[in-house]
Amino acid sequence: MDKLKVYIADNQREVKIPSGLRLLVRRCCNAALVSEGFEGSAEINVTFVDDAQIRELNLHYRKKDSATDVLSFPMGENGKFDKNPDTGALVLGDVVISLERAKDQAAKYGHSMQREVSYLTVHSMLHILGYDHEAGGIEAMKMREKEEQILGALGLNREVYEV
Repeated sequence: MDKLKVYIADNQREVKIPSGLRLLVRRCCNAALVSEGFEGSAEINVTFVDDAQIRELNLHYRKKDSATDVLSFPMGENGKFDKNPDTGALVLGDVVISLERAKDQAAKYGHSMQREVSYLTVHSMLHILGYDHEAGGIEAMKMREKEEQILGALGLNREVYEV
C-alpha cells in the first residue's frame, strides 16, 4: 500500500476521546489494508458519534430503529473504488462509531475502550473491503478470524491489551 489518509471527525460530546485513540484508529485502518494486500493510495473517513446519531443513521440507511456500535458505508463494489480526482487516492468509504456504545461494550467485555474502538474500526474496514458476517456461518467465522489476526498484529490481543 502506498499512502493512507484517514480523516477523523468527532461529532459527539458524550465521551471524552482517550489520548492516542485517533492514532490507534489510523493504525487499525492501515493494518486492515496491509493484511488484505491492498494496493495503491487510499482515503477513509472515520466519524465518532453518540448513540442518538448512530440510531438515526441506522434507521435511515438500514431501517433498524436502534443504536448500534458501528456502521460501514463502502464507496466501492467488488474491490472497485472511485478515485479522488485531486489526490488519485481510492475513496474507500465511511466508518461511523458510537463512542457511547464503545465505552459501554468495553466495560461489558472487560477490556479497554481503546481495544473496543480498535475492534470496531477493523470490523468496519473489513466490511468496506467486502467481508460480511450477516448471514453467519463460514463467512462470519472468516471475518472474526481476520479481525483477531489484524488486532493481534497490532499487539491488541484480547487477553493482553489493557490500558
